[in-house]
Amino acid sequence: MNLDPRAAAHAAAERAATFDGQHEHFAGFGVMALPFSTGHVLALRCWPATTIGPPYASVSVRSPDGAWVIQTDAPPERSCPRYFSAAAAEIPAPQPIEVTWSGPGTLTVTIEDELEWHLALRSTAATRLMSACAAAMSTRWWSDARVLSVMATAAGPLLGSGRVALQGTAPNGQWFRAAPRHMWLVASSSARWRGLDLGSPAPLDRQAHLAQVPMPQRGIFFVGTAVFETFDPARHVGPLDEMTGTPRQLA
Repeated sequence: MNLDPRAAAHAAAERAATFDGQHEHFAGFGVMALPFSTGHVLALRCWPATTIGPPYASVSVRSPDGAWVIQTDAPPERSCPRYFSAAAAEIPAPQPIEVTWSGPGTLTVTIEDELEWHLALRSTAATRLMSACAAAMSTRWWSDARVLSVMATAAGPLLGSGRVALQGTAPNGQWFRAAPRHMWLVASSSARWRGLDLGSPAPLDRQAHLAQVPMPQRGIFFVGTAVFETFDPARHVGPLDEMTGTPRQLA
């Protein structure tokens, strides 16, 4: 099925039908990561279907000194800080994140008084190949560590993105697996974060990481699913309270 990015993103929640009763599941879309000439990195996650709570969006921002801010529109315990707060320098209080499509491959991400991020997406021979391979994979294969390792190893050179992680351990201790079923490259982008113009997309001198998770050196827009290990307070770090900076206890 040849979908444009907007159509694929709007259909993403249909993947929720494949969720099983184990672990913590997500279906949606986003930008794996996009580095800029200022040394900043932006990442987007929009999950219209998830087993941990209502739909939510999240924007992660890395500054040139390596510090991460994770801004969500949902409570930390029901959004990305549930898994990634241990690697964040700042987790602000939730506020609305608007994702607006102006065309089949153009979108804007807005956080009032914080972020205005414009993106144009394009298909390439490499993204079409990766998407075709993903479409041919059964649900069982997405749970196979060997298959994910092969896909991640191939994606880096094909997409010119450096290391890509489709599985691993999140900063808070949960294992994860990602299944990007459709992919496009970011053709062009501009962004202002907290009043600063981030310049143009450009790879960093050293690939950025969120704890041990590598952030691609090239903008990759994906539509797909992800699964994380169920939170266990005995083994995992709780998301940080945005007021006190201390780990929260999850039910």
